[in-house]
Amino acid sequence: MNLDGKSFRVSAGSEHGVVTSDTRLDLRQKGSRVLGRYRGGTIVRGYLVGRISGVAFRFRYVQREAAGGVHGGDSVCELLQLPDGRWRMSERYTWDTREGSGTNVFEQIAP
Repeated sequence: MNLDGKSFRVSAGSEHGVVTSDTRLDLRQKGSRVLGRYRGGTIVRGYLVGRISGVAFRFRYVQREAAGGVHGGDSVCELLQLPDGRWRMSERYTWDTREGSGTNVFEQIAP
């Protein structure tokens, strides 16, 4: 599994989340280590760092929001390859800095 250079958009969000279809996530991968940058909607800048093992992707995230707050938490994703070859990430996240948890779905932007 290699997510290096792949970009994603949110296709489904949850009640406690702040990502939207305007959020873009760009990933870099080296071995099992993954780094990501994201932005869009109310998120001015966000970063994630984590590891991939098989089809599981675990990471910590932190983001600066347009209202001025800085928030973060941790996530576990299940990766699924779609019939057209793109990837879908189903993320289960838990906030550390505010109440709530939920599920977001990201789909790879076609190259």
